[in-house]
Amino acid sequence: MLLGEDPNDIARLWSRLSWASASIGRSGLAVQSIAAFDTALWDLKARRAGLPLAKLLGAHRDAVPCYNTSGGYLQAPIEEVIEKAEASRARGIGGIKLKVGQPDHRADLRRVAALRRHFGDEVALMVDVNQQWDRTTAARMGRALEEFDLTWIEEPLDAHDLEGHAALAAQLITPVGTGEMLGSAAEACAFVERGAVDVIMQDAPRIGGFTPFLQVAEAARRRGIVMAPHFVMELHIHLAAAYEHATWVEHFEWLEPLFRERLEIRDGCMQVPTRPGLGLSLSEQVAGWTLASETFGNKP
Repeated sequence: MLLGEDPNDIARLWSRLSWASASIGRSGLAVQSIAAFDTALWDLKARRAGLPLAKLLGAHRDAVPCYNTSGGYLQAPIEEVIEKAEASRARGIGGIKLKVGQPDHRADLRRVAALRRHFGDEVALMVDVNQQWDRTTAARMGRALEEFDLTWIEEPLDAHDLEGHAALAAQLITPVGTGEMLGSAAEACAFVERGAVDVIMQDAPRIGGFTPFLQVAEAARRRGIVMAPHFVMELHIHLAAAYEHATWVEHFEWLEPLFRERLEIRDGCMQVPTRPGLGLSLSEQVAGWTLASETFGNKP
């Protein structure tokens, strides 16, 4: 379908692929498949221009504040969380995100208090609820968490509860973030335009690639809200760098073996790659994973 087409016509080709798969939906696997083509086309365009993708998109910064979730999971004792957070800080990471949403809400508050007490005001702290609260609990816990000066409360409600997020964002002082589970630019834009988020956290591969991500970014820009893309820091660093207002990127060390190159982190920020395109190449280890998948996948 794309053979013989001009790879510079990215928006047109995205629409063509979208219409070709419309019968199976405008979100989910169909859109995620389009994301692979879309990402490759943007990478190619920037490489041909001899520019990092962030520069091609019109970068506003050369480094983006980054945070780490690794180690902050519910099952980890707080001592382990603090130890891993210290390691992240030593590596130059600027913010720490902690999972909350336990049945015992007081235990959540104790964990957040311990982390804030240990680091003081020098570290940006976020919490991620992973959709575990109902509206009443979210309002009560949101108010209880305000004393800890959090950078945001993430996914406090069901990810698709537009009205619930809008009501909560209007009530709380702490910014409310969500968006990673939304499967299209239309859904993400609806949250932005309704005022249901203070921090939009869309995932480029999940909504169809860079082309629809930029539509969400424009809606967010008009409202002046924070953008903190979910996951895949190697892609989102370019999009975050090209965003006009405040932004964050998420760091996962276990993604690093995917690529030959390493993103540089210092002084709380992830440095934007200076190589053309995405500035990345897949590692030999990934080729091994692919081969293993094909081998085992062919077993009867």
